[in-house]
Amino acid sequence: MLSLQLFRQDKELILAGLKKKNFKETEIVDAIIELDEKRRKIQVENDHIAASINSASKAIGQLMGQGKKEEAEAAKAEVAGKKEEARKIAETLAALEKEQNDLLIRLPNLPHHSVPAGKTPEENEVVRTGGARPALPGEKLAHWDITSGYKLIDFELGNKITGSGFPVYTGQGARLQRALIAYFLDYNTAAGYHEVYPPFMVNEASAYGTGQLPDKEGQMYHVTADNFYLIPTAEVPVTNILRDTITPESELPIRMTAYTPCFRREAGSYGKDVRGLNRLHQFDKVEIVQFTHPDKSYETLEEMVLHVEKLLQNLGLEYRILRLCGGDMSFTSALTYDFEVYSAAQERWLEVSSVSNFENFQTNRCKARFKNAEGKTQLLHSLNGSSLALPRIMACLLENFQTSDGVNIPEVLVPYFGKNVIN
Repeated sequence: MLSLQLFRQDKELILAGLKKKNFKETEIVDAIIELDEKRRKIQVENDHIAASINSASKAIGQLMGQGKKEEAEAAKAEVAGKKEEARKIAETLAALEKEQNDLLIRLPNLPHHSVPAGKTPEENEVVRTGGARPALPGEKLAHWDITSGYKLIDFELGNKITGSGFPVYTGQGARLQRALIAYFLDYNTAAGYHEVYPPFMVNEASAYGTGQLPDKEGQMYHVTADNFYLIPTAEVPVTNILRDTITPESELPIRMTAYTPCFRREAGSYGKDVRGLNRLHQFDKVEIVQFTHPDKSYETLEEMVLHVEKLLQNLGLEYRILRLCGGDMSFTSALTYDFEVYSAAQERWLEVSSVSNFENFQTNRCKARFKNAEGKTQLLHSLNGSSLALPRIMACLLENFQTSDGVNIPEVLVPYFGKNVIN
């Protein structure tokens, strides 16, 4: 959530940022400023009344001590009237604050100055590329044919049990899934990330804190009886670990990693983009989250990008890193790098990770703060990244390392998978 101080200081900066993100309801900005001015004026009035009540209350005690009971009773009646006035003002202030907050949460985060202008994924900037494109057998197969041939995933069984987008991994497919999760977690913890195993459902406050509510409400599965939400990513529960807390500056940065299944309705998805593992309603992902000092968050972002890049290099996959344009960024992000891996059989790029800096947008919502050496309390900056999302990684591993005799397993995964080939 954007800070009110920013509205008071630089309206034009906000409007320029919203324009870059292609946000159309810019009239909200003026409405927030108008409500803020109105609320502050009433707050001054409220402060005056509170001071008056406090002064009168002291006077009543003095009058009673002097035996001036009649005058004291008159002062009490006056104080009672002022308290009623203060109560009504407090109700007005609460209503104004709610109205203002309801508008604030509709505004996305402002993009970093380095974010390119643009409206579509085609306008994202390629930062760099890496890895080599494999030479495949003459009859190259897409991953859905490979998984069928080696009985790695049963899409139809998942459809019977639950519905489309809920595959059943079997045999070597289940083992590869487990191997990837274990390797990703070990890789992250070796880099200094503290492993956590969070709940897979969150309450409304947690979903609000990371910006899923109200922006992505229709994309989450909602357990209505308890008003819980199935998590779309581990980012949600992990970020909320620091909700309503104050961390000593000496403990920064805070690094966490977590494996969770992720649940997304993906309403409106159809066509070739959703075949096989390309887009699922339930999938596994390992996430990294960091909380940093505001002065160091962009340095941290680059560090996290290098961390994910090295992971893809270890897997031997061809990849590219994109800096997302304003129109393709998430509601909460200030700067996002997407990682895409080339699917040699499908002959297309598949997104496998997003690494983002949210600055203080999420921490302002969930009140995650730190106290510096001078004792001043400030909002932390939060960052997160996929390290990695499994379905498309698995799809690319199967497609890119297929041979006429099976599917080769990357060397780093062999200790986890137990052998060097699927056959």
